[in-house]
Amino acid sequence: MTDSQKTYIGRFAPSPTGPLHAGSLVAALASWLDARAHGGLWLVRVEDVDFTRNQPGAAERILQQLTACGLQPDQSPVWQSQREALYQRALDALIRSNHAYPCACSRADILAVLSAQGRLPARGQEAIYPGTCRNGLQGRRARSWRVRLPEDAGQPLRWSDRRLGAQSQVLSLEVGDFVLKRADGAWAYQLAVVVDDAAQGITDVVRGEDLAASTARQILLQRLLGLPTPRYLHTPLVRDASGEKLSKHLGAGAFEPGADSLRAALRVLDMPASAPTVAELLAAAVPAWQARWAIAGL
Repeated sequence: MTDSQKTYIGRFAPSPTGPLHAGSLVAALASWLDARAHGGLWLVRVEDVDFTRNQPGAAERILQQLTACGLQPDQSPVWQSQREALYQRALDALIRSNHAYPCACSRADILAVLSAQGRLPARGQEAIYPGTCRNGLQGRRARSWRVRLPEDAGQPLRWSDRRLGAQSQVLSLEVGDFVLKRADGAWAYQLAVVVDDAAQGITDVVRGEDLAASTARQILLQRLLGLPTPRYLHTPLVRDASGEKLSKHLGAGAFEPGADSLRAALRVLDMPASAPTVAELLAAAVPAWQARWAIAGL
């Protein structure tokens, strides 16, 4: 491994809930370009801990789609479902430090409390946990585990995004004590991604803009667990004719692997997209990405 590869490690982390669509390709391509522009490593991590949504064969198809577009990882992909011991150790550490607690509340319980308080979330907004179980279960059975926000969570948690600029979120007002392990036994995305990024030495996270809202939660967990915080770059989203973000749960179909799909993804990222082949498209895009993000050429 070269010095530059030791310095930069990026990743693409798809969920195997179906094949990649055009929006997923943009995120994968951006993360690959950033790694190549830095002369670093690009890894693929299959985020399959949500066993309720996984589709048989989807992970294998995703890897085939990436390969057909010239996006091959520098190491064998890892699978979150094989890393649950790491997540349990992280949860245990949070429990020992009093930064996690068991919760007996169902979603219906939470909404009932928020309704009584006049704080029901608007459509598309998260339900902010009202803290019902913060001081004990009152004889009820634990269903899930939640993070205990620290006292300073009422102040903005600030961070900088390479594309979006200065960002901030007040976790106590906008999120509340969020779930670390769900009632069905599945590990929550926020905990798993933080543990895996640290375990794999990820220095830079490049992903879709829809995940920017999760970043403050992840930075908090990194701080509570004593883990490093990577740099972040959130890419533009691909939207349908009605302006909705392309997503699998809204029926976004798989992209057709090859040069045409790659050109479309490059245009979203405002990269050159006129070359005839996959290899030539990628070769032209790497120096363009270096110039766009002021990365020293290799």
